Amino acid sequence: MMAPRVLSIAGSDSCGGAGIQADLKTLASLGCHGMTAITAVTAQNTQGVIRVMPVAPDMVRAQAEAVLSDIGVDAVKIGMLATPENAEVVGALLASLDGVPSVLDPVMAAQSGDGLNASSTAEALVRYVMPEVALMTPNIPEAERLTGLSVTSLNGMEEAARRLVSMGCANVLLKGGHFAGDACPDLLLEGSTGQVTRFTAPRIDTRNNHGTGCTLASALAAFLARGYSFPEAASKAKAYITGALKGAVSQRLGQGHGPLEHFHGLRN
Repeated sequence: MMAPRVLSIAGSDSCGGAGIQADLKTLASLGCHGMTAITAVTAQNTQGVIRVMPVAPDMVRAQAEAVLSDIGVDAVKIGMLATPENAEVVGALLASLDGVPSVLDPVMAAQSGDGLNASSTAEALVRYVMPEVALMTPNIPEAERLTGLSVTSLNGMEEAARRLVSMGCANVLLKGGHFAGDACPDLLLEGSTGQVTRFTAPRIDTRNNHGTGCTLASALAAFLARGYSFPEAASKAKAYITGALKGAVSQRLGQGHGPLEHFHGLRN
């Protein structure tokens, strides 16, 4: 029996909490075989990003083509792309993968607030990558930057999600963790039907939230690779990341935002 195959196209995080490292942990914990095409090497820790070195676009393409031609793929997760050139390469790659679900986490900054993409990469994401992905998972600041809207309410979340669909994204899971309050509301908009599904989970009081966006997107890719619908995958991924945050509460790794407990299900 073959495990579902998921390719992560993202940057490397040297402290192991986000990026490729978080993706592989998430995929392994959910029973998938993770593969990688690394778009950038970062020097970072729980306190911030020290340095970013993008990988050349032809090497990003070569990594992906190497594993796809041999192993194949059931879903793709896209994270930090670092440069517009990498975004163009990844968009072309996704266009060639007919019928393979893909999840885009439009990474703009690390948990520390440090930038991870060149300023022009956001425009390239909209032009080359968004039209090719099955699902996009922006948080509130990312949605505001991409749409130009100010999102301050649940109704505003839906308006922003619809704006993203009008910009070419097939489906949107807009994350509401940046809102104040005891709950973290997310909103799934399915572009083909206009169906809106809302998900809510209690806010977990922990500083160990480094890599939440990467982890959620990878979990979504894992469940889509297993054949779940978008609402089912979103519900399961939401439950998974809530468990990963709960499991990390008592961890003491680093002096800043520590990582999630990706293997909480196995250890419990």
